Amino acid sequence: QVQLVESGGGLVQPGGSLRLSCAASATIFGSYAMGWHRQAPGKQRELVAALTSGGVTYYADSVKGRFTISSDNAKNTVYLQMNSLKPEDTAVYYCNLRKYYNGDQPRDYWGQGTQVTVSS
Repeated sequence: QVQLVESGGGLVQPGGSLRLSCAASATIFGSYAMGWHRQAPGKQRELVAALTSGGVTYYADSVKGRFTISSDNAKNTVYLQMNSLKPEDTAVYYCNLRKYYNGDQPRDYWGQGTQVTVSS
């Protein structure tokens, strides 16, 4: 199974930027979606951004125009560039791989999470 390792979280002031990275332990083949989820205290985990193997992107309305998801397939890495950060972006951010298989249910793999705190 694939292991995902996240990095890049930290403390930043409102209006600042962070870049999260998620490195996979192996090259991902076939159909899949890579996503970034976040979970704030007392709230449900939510999908923030996603990128499919077909190159289609998705962004939650709350981050659209501020966050950008991208990948470097040669490095087996997906990134989340976060600009114009707001206090409400404070959460633990999780990298997710959803792998699709012919004749089977999709399978999810998760990173360990990285804390992002936006505060003055």
